[in-house]
Amino acid sequence: MHLNFAPLPGTQQARRGLFVDHTGTLLETPENGFLACPEDIVFTPGALDSLFHAGQNGWNIYLIGNEHAVQAELITKETWIEIHENMIEIMRTHGVSVTRSYICIEHPDESELNKRDSVYRLPNTGAMYHAAQTEGISLPRSWVIGDHTEDLVAGWRAGCHMAGVRTGLALGDGTLHVEPEILADDLSAAVRELTSGMPMNR
Repeated sequence: MHLNFAPLPGTQQARRGLFVDHTGTLLETPENGFLACPEDIVFTPGALDSLFHAGQNGWNIYLIGNEHAVQAELITKETWIEIHENMIEIMRTHGVSVTRSYICIEHPDESELNKRDSVYRLPNTGAMYHAAQTEGISLPRSWVIGDHTEDLVAGWRAGCHMAGVRTGLALGDGTLHVEPEILADDLSAAVRELTSGMPMNR
């Protein structure tokens, strides 16, 4: 006789998180450098399929990034909300469940009205630590994927693994020094590589 028992509380392995940068990694970067309207939403090749399969294999998916267009007042907060809602809905219709979006629209210059720093503004680590506290994500088993050095440095500071992509800025922004464990052609290739049996522990 074969009996199946549920795992004892506290013995299950903690879930893994994928912290995915939005513009330049998940989404193609428009010619003007920022998303100005929902029609600008174009996902990088294979991104939706790769995230769908990651979600099916037990990864929690989080969106991260600094939304410079709002911070620089190139678009309004209301326009960004419309863009963001459309992006999430497209992902949902493709079977991609986003656990939480930490994309930051706050500006770090506290001297100006309605502008303030945020723990979610990269390279701050608020997104990773909030996910660990709220969903029980294991940060040493999680990955940050991005095209900007600030994306990856936030992951490194939080104890996550780092994967860079050659789309968007392709880590050529020169803001911070970073040495990712994976450097892939795009998000889809990065997800395939990091889910193909690589060791999750340092």
